[in-house]
Amino acid sequence: MTYRPKDTEERIDHRLKISKGHLEKVIKMVDNHEYCIDIIHQIIAIQEALKATSDLILENHLNTCVADAIRKGKTKSAIDEIMEIMKKKQV
Repeated sequence: MTYRPKDTEERIDHRLKISKGHLEKVIKMVDNHEYCIDIIHQIIAIQEALKATSDLILENHLNTCVADAIRKGKTKSAIDEIMEIMKKKQV
């Protein structure tokens, strides 16, 4: 298992819980037929929270798994993996 600083793991967990809270609020808002624009604002908050979480996880992956793969001479596969995920993040 790759080393992950505890503070990074806690930050990831915290951000995911924030996203979950926003999602639960959106579900209630939809169930209560609240104003569409207010619902969209909450959805945007969820998207931003998830993007920030994804960025944090990617940064950690680069600092741990990718750095380790490069040290082991697996540079091409590490770069290919990152390029593939970057293509998906742009969608």
